[in-house]
Amino acid sequence: MLSLHSVPPDRWKMSVAPMMDWTDRHCRYFHRLLSHRALLYTEMVTTGALIHGDVARHLRYNVEEHPVALQLGGSEPSDLARCARMGEQWGYEEINLNCGCPSERVQRGAFGACLMREPQLVADCVKAMVDVVQVPVTVKHRIGIDKDESYDFVRDFVGTVAQAGCSTFIVHARNAWLKGLSPKENREIPPLRYELAQQLKRDFPRLTIAVNGGITTTAQVHGQLQGLDGVMVGREAYHNPWWLTEWDAAFYGEEVVQVTREQVEDCMVAYMEREAAEHGTPWYPIARHMLGLRHGLTGSRRWRQVWSDHRLKDRPAREVMALAQGPALVAA
Repeated sequence: MLSLHSVPPDRWKMSVAPMMDWTDRHCRYFHRLLSHRALLYTEMVTTGALIHGDVARHLRYNVEEHPVALQLGGSEPSDLARCARMGEQWGYEEINLNCGCPSERVQRGAFGACLMREPQLVADCVKAMVDVVQVPVTVKHRIGIDKDESYDFVRDFVGTVAQAGCSTFIVHARNAWLKGLSPKENREIPPLRYELAQQLKRDFPRLTIAVNGGITTTAQVHGQLQGLDGVMVGREAYHNPWWLTEWDAAFYGEEVVQVTREQVEDCMVAYMEREAAEHGTPWYPIARHMLGLRHGLTGSRRWRQVWSDHRLKDRPAREVMALAQGPALVAA
C-alpha cells in the first residue's frame, strides 16, 4: 500500500484529465505507451455505480497504467468513503473527487460543479475519505459557478476543503455555467482565467495546485509551471496524443526515448490481441482511442479511415494494421 509520505513531489506535474467516454483503461494503456511519467485518471465513476453495479467493470485497469488515479462522483460522505476504500484496495494511487462537471445529469445527482456551492459538504466528503485510505485524496474543481467571477468564492472553497485534509487541488480555470450551456460549451465559452489558479498557489503555498483547461503546447506548460505545481491536459492529449512523447524529457528531465508511431501501433495491436484472449474484447473500441496517433501527418486521414471502417470489424487487428500501413500510406 502506498503511504502519503511516499508520494513523489512531482506526482501532479503532468497528468491527463479524466474525460467521460474517453479515458477508459484502453485509452490509458495507450497514453502510458507515450509517457511513462504522466499521471493518468479514470473516467468519473459514480458512487452509485460502484455500490450497486459491477465493481470489476468500473475499476479494472492494466498494471502498466501506474501511476493511475480514480475519480469519483458523489456527495454522500459515507458512500464516498466506501468507494474510496474500494479504489485503494484495487490499487489506485489517488482518489479524486469531481467538483467540476457541469452537466445537468450530474447536477441531478447533486455532485460535480454544483458541489462548489457547499464547501462544507465537500470538506465532509474529503474527511470521510481521508479517514479510511492512505493514498492522497484530491479535488478537481472550477474557479466559479455561473457568472460570478469573484476570486473570493474559489479561495474560500479551497480553504475550507483543505482544512479537511485535502492538500492537492486541480483547478479547471473556467467557471461552470450550470444553466444554459452544454458540457461541451462549458469547456469552451466561459473564459479561461489562469491567474486565479496562480493566485491560489500564492495564497496557499503549502498546497499542491495544478491547472487544467485549454493548454495545448509545451511552451504553455512551462509557463504555467513557473508558478504552479502541475498541469492537467484534457482534449489535446486525446486528439494529439503524440505530444505525450515529449513530456518525460521536457518536464521530468529524462532522456528522449526514440519511439516511432509504427512501434506504438504495433504495441496497441498486441494489446488488442491480449484483450481479445483474456476478456473477449473486440479491437474496435480500443482502436478508437489511438485515431489521433498520426495527427497532422500526411496520409493520416486514410489511416484513420481504415481503423474506423466498420466493415473490417470481423478482421483480426493485425490484418487491419497491415491495411492501415499499406502502400498508399507509406507512399504518402
